[in-house]
Amino acid sequence: MSSRRIDHYLRALVSEDRFDFYAAVRDFADAEVAPHLLGWERDHVLIPDEVIAKMAELGLFGLPVPESFGGQGGDHLDLVLMGLALGYHSQCAAITPGAAVSLGIKPLLLCGNEAQKAAHLPDLAAGKRMFVFGLSEPGRGSDAANPQVTATRDGADWIIRGEKCWSTNAHWASHVVVHAMTDPEAPNGKRSTCFIVPMDAAGVHYQEMAGKRVWEQSSTGSIVFDSVRVGAADVLGEVGGGFKVMVTTLNGGRLFIAGLALASLAFALDRCCRYVQEREQFDDLPIGRFQRVQDVILDMDIALEQNLTWLMHCCDLYNADRLDREQAAKVKIASSRQASELLGAAMEICGGVAGLDEFGLIRHHNDLFVTRVGEGSNLALKSQCCRPLLGEIKNILQ
Repeated sequence: MSSRRIDHYLRALVSEDRFDFYAAVRDFADAEVAPHLLGWERDHVLIPDEVIAKMAELGLFGLPVPESFGGQGGDHLDLVLMGLALGYHSQCAAITPGAAVSLGIKPLLLCGNEAQKAAHLPDLAAGKRMFVFGLSEPGRGSDAANPQVTATRDGADWIIRGEKCWSTNAHWASHVVVHAMTDPEAPNGKRSTCFIVPMDAAGVHYQEMAGKRVWEQSSTGSIVFDSVRVGAADVLGEVGGGFKVMVTTLNGGRLFIAGLALASLAFALDRCCRYVQEREQFDDLPIGRFQRVQDVILDMDIALEQNLTWLMHCCDLYNADRLDREQAAKVKIASSRQASELLGAAMEICGGVAGLDEFGLIRHHNDLFVTRVGEGSNLALKSQCCRPLLGEIKNILQ
């Protein structure tokens, strides 16, 4: 395994035990993902089931699950470190267990009742089940607080109708957490409810979304609910509390997405550092001697160190239940934006070879787009982040 610049920073930012965990997942990715990744891409296949099974054996699906439910008893920092380790080679490899935990298990951990936890967490932690979060819809993206999928009462039951899309891991999911409108007349933030729905329930129809050119080895599904009946025991959290479930879930998910962006940036930095020392031009000397090439390399290194330090701090705040929504959004915005911009510059200094799949940069270039729109579009999140800021300025001026 070649040296990675990100390892240098992580050693100073996390404890020895945390770094050892990161290193174990890193070595797993080197052995089980990196050698096969190009073949998966060229064959247009999803992450193979046997690789997912090996991730489960490593305990990656049970990282934050309490040991009493068969998990590892870890926290959100462990999840982000896993994303950094797997995402270095492939965001798809990272998001498979990542979304299963941050979007699947986390809502149950944070908002589920004891009966729901006992029924699902052991199998989720073991990788025998997988929850998918049904949030985005064909007609709803940034306005996720007001879903078009509806759940109407029918006696003691609920009937769910509508369609969810962009649902990560739908191919492997055993259940979907559905965010549905239950009372459109209620105050904003109290209109929706989340439900745990089996994927094999009558009226649930899934298909993989066609034509996707990002996260190509990750499952992204469309799920239709054709008058699906669920009971009161399937409500996750409280009736009218769907917005709370969604916000609580996405807060941590944005930290994971920020980690994916930095994992791609870390790969680009290492790849370019090697290339500019090997590539010779003009008097048969390496192009790394040129100041403009060095500028790009250094800008990548600075962005990696700054955002990684910020991200680790946010993970500590999250674990202490002190992370504001705006903080999670800002680190996600900054990490994804800078990684995207700098990876484009890195591809320029490498030239045409950067467009070849075997070189690796084009994979991260494409996948970084998802980090800018996933878990909330950066443009929409900027508006959210500005609200308290402009409110504070208004109060100061008054």
